[in-house]
Amino acid sequence: MSAPGPLGATPQGATPQGAFEPGGPFERGGALHLGARTALRATAPRATASRTRAGLAGLGGLLLAACVISVSAAHTDLLLPESVRPVPDWLAGPLGGAGVGLSGGGLILVLVLMLGSYVLAVRAADRLSPRTVLITIATLHALMLLAPPLLSTDAFSYQAYARMWALLGTNPYLQGPHVLGPDPLSPFIGAKWVATPTAYGPIFTALSYLLAPLSIAASAFSYKAIAALASLATVALVSGAARLRGLNPVKAAALVGLNPLLVVYGVGGGHNDLWMLAAIAAGLYALLAQRRRTGGALLVIAAGIKLTAGLLLPFALAAGSGLGARDRRRSVLIGAGAGAAGVCALSLAIFGTGPMHLLGTLQKVQGEGDWHSIPGLITTRLGLGTLGHLTSIGLAAIFAGVLAWLLRRVWRGEMDWIDGAGWATVALLITASSTLPWYVAWLLPLAALGTDRRLWRTAIVMTCVIQGIQLLGYLPHRG
Repeated sequence: MSAPGPLGATPQGATPQGAFEPGGPFERGGALHLGARTALRATAPRATASRTRAGLAGLGGLLLAACVISVSAAHTDLLLPESVRPVPDWLAGPLGGAGVGLSGGGLILVLVLMLGSYVLAVRAADRLSPRTVLITIATLHALMLLAPPLLSTDAFSYQAYARMWALLGTNPYLQGPHVLGPDPLSPFIGAKWVATPTAYGPIFTALSYLLAPLSIAASAFSYKAIAALASLATVALVSGAARLRGLNPVKAAALVGLNPLLVVYGVGGGHNDLWMLAAIAAGLYALLAQRRRTGGALLVIAAGIKLTAGLLLPFALAAGSGLGARDRRRSVLIGAGAGAAGVCALSLAIFGTGPMHLLGTLQKVQGEGDWHSIPGLITTRLGLGTLGHLTSIGLAAIFAGVLAWLLRRVWRGEMDWIDGAGWATVALLITASSTLPWYVAWLLPLAALGTDRRLWRTAIVMTCVIQGIQLLGYLPHRG
């Protein structure tokens, strides 16, 4: 098999991963053993048909679960943000009048169906029609657009920060939405964010000003629509990048676009993480297509939407050992520098020095934690604040060590740079003090484009684990 090209692109004519190659385990003396050939011919069609049926069943299960969620969301409190219970008619969406709701047990069954269907569909995606998979992905996104804002108040926080600037001229990096006073939007903002300045990058915050004049409902559904479009763009870019890597584009698209945490929580909640993912996917595509300056700039733009994307740039810079490595790294660095200059200029022009407080805000938010993370579970559920804080410090040190080790391996040419960035993202998700369900989306494009199959499986396992943890909150409990 041909060696990967610079920055991980597979050279023209290289054998795709998983293709049959001469000298493989079934070849003996240059010809297949007659008995093995006969057995393969007899069993291969049945195995293929079985996988195809399993994949189609998975797609059907995903669509069924998404339909149930979309129709019942307006009357299922567990699917609604706490500040939107009960949901007003003007925010319920076009299916709000259906009058159908789910109990806690019913919702658990639907989400388990969706999760199991996702695993089936992804495992068999290479046996499915690309058209069928892509239509399913688009339909899932459309169904989430019909529901009210789901499971998070973030879309209302986005609007609050925009209104602070538009109505009061208040810098959202310096104060929280409480400065709006008795604004009609105030009751919809999550309690955690009322007095917290924005934790998002200057590009996203500046773009959100465009939606400030909209009504509460129009703004919330606009964020959902933009998230859906960004997610679909990510799927398209990842599929194209998979072709450049010599990987199966349908499997790559399925891993990302069918993921229930991305679809229900990310698109359903209108999260800006999907804006960031679209920019990341564009940067990955550009780098794999040898447009290194463009790729470097796009990764910085992604970080300007949400700082999490900054994790990828060191790996892109470390990639490409061997002949020409210095020139490749210089090109990526030039692009990143140009992107950083543009982001800084925009930030200073609109927000002044306000974004300099962003790291402090993020540290405060992470310090508060949430029960989905290891330190947050210790602090909020077990009531052991000191132990939770010490655990957070220890996990941060572990993450720093893992990050340095991965970067060293990539720099020395011992690991593919996308694989390295993927494993670093896994480490970040495990060690973070605040881990929310839609954060799994950060890993998906990297896992889809990785050459390490363990990274692919890890993305599916983490989806199952984090969804399982979320389901625990839907179980009846005392207190």
